[in-house]
Amino acid sequence: METAIWWIRRDLRLSDNLALAAALHQAEVVIPVFVLDPKLLESPLVSQQRLAFLFDGLRLLDLELHSRGSKLIVRKGEPLQVLHTLLSETKAEGVFAEADISPYARERDARVVLELPLRLTPGITVHPADKLLKPSGSPYSIFTPFSRMWHSLPFPGKPLPAPERLSTLPNLISYGVPDLPKHSLNTIFPAGEIEAQHRLAKFTDSFIDRYAEDRNRMDLGGTSGLSPYLRFGMLSARQAAWAAHDADELALDTKAQLGAETWLNELIWRDFYAAILYHFPYVRQTAFRPELRNIPWRDDLEGFNAWVEGQTGYPVVDAAMRQLNATGWMHNRARMITASFLIKDLLIDWRQGERYFMQHLLDGDPAANNGGWQWTAGTGTDAAPYFRVFNPVLQGKKFDPQGAYVRYWVPELSRVSDAFIHTPWEMPTSVQAQVGCEIGKNYPTPIVDHAMARQRVLAVYREGVS
Repeated sequence: METAIWWIRRDLRLSDNLALAAALHQAEVVIPVFVLDPKLLESPLVSQQRLAFLFDGLRLLDLELHSRGSKLIVRKGEPLQVLHTLLSETKAEGVFAEADISPYARERDARVVLELPLRLTPGITVHPADKLLKPSGSPYSIFTPFSRMWHSLPFPGKPLPAPERLSTLPNLISYGVPDLPKHSLNTIFPAGEIEAQHRLAKFTDSFIDRYAEDRNRMDLGGTSGLSPYLRFGMLSARQAAWAAHDADELALDTKAQLGAETWLNELIWRDFYAAILYHFPYVRQTAFRPELRNIPWRDDLEGFNAWVEGQTGYPVVDAAMRQLNATGWMHNRARMITASFLIKDLLIDWRQGERYFMQHLLDGDPAANNGGWQWTAGTGTDAAPYFRVFNPVLQGKKFDPQGAYVRYWVPELSRVSDAFIHTPWEMPTSVQAQVGCEIGKNYPTPIVDHAMARQRVLAVYREGVS
């Protein structure tokens, strides 16, 4: 064909982009298009920081396109109508895009494919969500057999290089990327494919060897920091998997090999949650497990607000929530701890926490976020899950042993000793005065007794499944 449209959605990159590669293979002129969809931009689940990160990524993608002789065309409106107009303007004969897995994306694409020549390629995950099935043809709902099937498939092809040149475009109207909102966290998470490639190289060169032992430590920089880039496809999942594969092959000892294998396993979890959302889209509204859909959650606005503001009186919980509010990101271990506290200690509906995370996370992904919350709630795909109740004190002591993470994000506890950093309410009043932190005044007393809360939630869940 002479002209095709590359419809960019969650693939803000030129390297290893199967939709772009397919368009370039079949058309002489490829027009890069991003549609500002009001339904997504105005969603009650949108994070302003995530939106700003997306917009920064689009500007940087446009710069990369310009350096190759092309440019980004930005239009606003309902995608089907916008694409109809663009095909009429350009006489394009095909629209190429990466298949997405969310219910909204699939419904949108189903409407488009009925009227336009839309051709979807894989790319959101390492292996396509609709291809990992049991021999019977039914989807997996347990991670371990899913992982075995994942490993049994041929490893995906090597990542494709970015095209060196692209065709000059016809004169088309582009509304440009919106100026607002601004990405105020761009010093922590600069957007763009170049930054993603740099982080991937740094992680695999320097930190992946210790990933297995450091990844749960909230006081260490032991994670890849790539989740926002995978979320918007500034880095392809396939390239991340290849990097893990190469690190495994090059590992000099068993510790380094375990680090690479553990990181690859996290990418498989990402594929798993994408497959769960693809095959069971109802999980966005209710529990995966039918027997746990009628838990009598507490209506506790005061407790929810204390959780949101990082004022629960449990230092590791408060540090994590303040990190989220300040940076739009949170360590995965911290996500599990804060989710467990909201659900199991406060007995607040997991969907309230899931929603808050989606409204604030830079890497907020509907599949991974939902999967994580349902895993913690015990309403998801685990076989016998609801007994898991994280103790926030023990979690803090284990994964922030010297309290460095807590002291950074909860400065009112900065002078508290290691002995009391995770249980400041146990400080004698003389010690409280000495460190300048009076419990109940400078820092709250715990809003709930964990031992009581644990017994309460187990009783409620037992009632729910009986």
